[in-house]
Amino acid sequence: MALGQLSLKGRALRLLSSREHSRAELERKLAQHEEEPGQLRRVLDELQAKDFINEQRVVESVLHRRAPRLGAARVRQELQAKGLAPDAIAEAVAGLQSTELQRAREVWRRKFDAMPTDAAQRAKQARFLAARGFGGEVIRRVLNTSEDD
Repeated sequence: MALGQLSLKGRALRLLSSREHSRAELERKLAQHEEEPGQLRRVLDELQAKDFINEQRVVESVLHRRAPRLGAARVRQELQAKGLAPDAIAEAVAGLQSTELQRAREVWRRKFDAMPTDAAQRAKQARFLAARGFGGEVIRRVLNTSEDD
């Protein structure tokens, strides 16, 4: 069946088969294909009732895929972009805080593996970690201290 002939439900299932999507993401992606008012809401209600759409799985999927390479701030940003509930985002990000320094060191080690020798290198490495969502205190600890922290 060609993509143009897929029903709204078929399109939603096709998207869900590739990865977890939040309800808000599906609404954004499928709104242009809605043929009558309320049709998209009914389809998404049905898929949610059958547990095809599950916010907790979306959160877990993002954490599994992105947390090893990103800081809590970037993970929070990605979860917010998916339109998830603020309490689910806060809980997920709180769980990342305990491993933030360890994850930042691992990301830094994969990229650089040598402490900066001058201010320019230090700034470059700090920008690299900041762009990945690691906070200033974590960046300072990665670039200033030994592994013994």
